[in-house]
Amino acid sequence: MNAITLFEHPRSPYAQKVRLLLREKNIPFTSTPVEGMGSGAEDPELRRLNPRREIPFIKVDGENIFDSTIILEYLEEKFPSPTLMPTEPLARARARMIEDICDTQWEAINWGLGELYYFHRGDKALRATLRAAAEHDASIMYRWLDRQLGRAEWLSGDGFGWADLCAIPFAATTARFGVSPQAGSAIADWLARVQLRPSVKVTLAEAHAYHRQMPEAVAALAVGAFKREYRDHRLEWMLRAGGLAVVLDGLQQNTIRFTDLTAFAPEMQE
Repeated sequence: MNAITLFEHPRSPYAQKVRLLLREKNIPFTSTPVEGMGSGAEDPELRRLNPRREIPFIKVDGENIFDSTIILEYLEEKFPSPTLMPTEPLARARARMIEDICDTQWEAINWGLGELYYFHRGDKALRATLRAAAEHDASIMYRWLDRQLGRAEWLSGDGFGWADLCAIPFAATTARFGVSPQAGSAIADWLARVQLRPSVKVTLAEAHAYHRQMPEAVAALAVGAFKREYRDHRLEWMLRAGGLAVVLDGLQQNTIRFTDLTAFAPEMQE
């Protein structure tokens, strides 16, 4: 088997999920950072590898695989030891549900916070409204995750596993935005405990290192070097939180995008 090449960006929570699993399983990989995916100006080879024009995706044995969940499932099947997905069917379903909620509802909250604090969408009053909505929704997510944890030490049960590595990128990002779980809660203790794990410490440190480059990303957005993708759950959250003006302004300024299906059949563009 050839080495796995991970096309990603360290700040992507979806890429962090993949990095965590690779590290927990001690699978060698090389990382290829992808900047500005979705601008329309990225390398055509990258569009071919992932027509969704999203990260992460991997290239292994001459094949390319995209979507973080599908990548994790492939790696778990290809490298079954150590096992990170629970073996009991009900526990497996529970781990998948935690992953799905984090990938959709929780990710959208963080995306909205990023739009406020990194890309300065909306005026002062609208940002205050969206911040309040994000704090409210994040508190719900923390409470929900607290119930999933119960009295266990790990979301995956007896040991660190699938549910933990899928939840930590989102919970840690929310906390970094200054929205933390209730002090003394079980999930607050879990959040502190999980960040002591070597794979998590390294992965989150890599993500945090890119925060100093955010001014460059803001400038790139302003000149059309890339566009923020408003797919499904992100668009839903922004509209529900009262940010219709953000979407309309983004469309007018051409700084947001949606899924481009023509990337799946590029010959139709000729």
